[in-house]
Amino acid sequence: MQTVWLSGAEWLAVLRIGLGLWWLESWRHKDKKGWFERGTGIAWAADVADKHRWTFVRSGFQRVVAPRPKVMAYVVVYAELALGLGLVSGFLTPVALIGGLLLNLLYLVLMIHDWAEQGQNAMMALISLVALLAMSWQTWSLDAAIGLFL
Repeated sequence: MQTVWLSGAEWLAVLRIGLGLWWLESWRHKDKKGWFERGTGIAWAADVADKHRWTFVRSGFQRVVAPRPKVMAYVVVYAELALGLGLVSGFLTPVALIGGLLLNLLYLVLMIHDWAEQGQNAMMALISLVALLAMSWQTWSLDAAIGLFL
């Protein structure tokens, strides 16, 4: 593969690190006090789920998230932080890429009616898939440094 400036593996690492920075920004801009103390994030998601056109989204939310809103708030917020840190550092990269892909697909399904939100989730899911299948952890990563996933 011929590229300008960096090697193909280095460009994949840039893509992986950029995706990690995207997740870190998603974590950074969240109002954690609102999410953890007032339950604003899960309340917003509950409102979206209640109006969702697909029954399985409404019932799934009621079964999984609604009974444990505080726990789910921590899961969502700290999953985004863990994904960002894992992708930027390249630690447990395949795990982070699969987790991010699944989280973006979950967001994609929940927000099916919001086309602006869909673009972000679709692009992040696509980057996750490309970075996973191209094994983007081979360069500039802790995984490569310690010999994981080679």
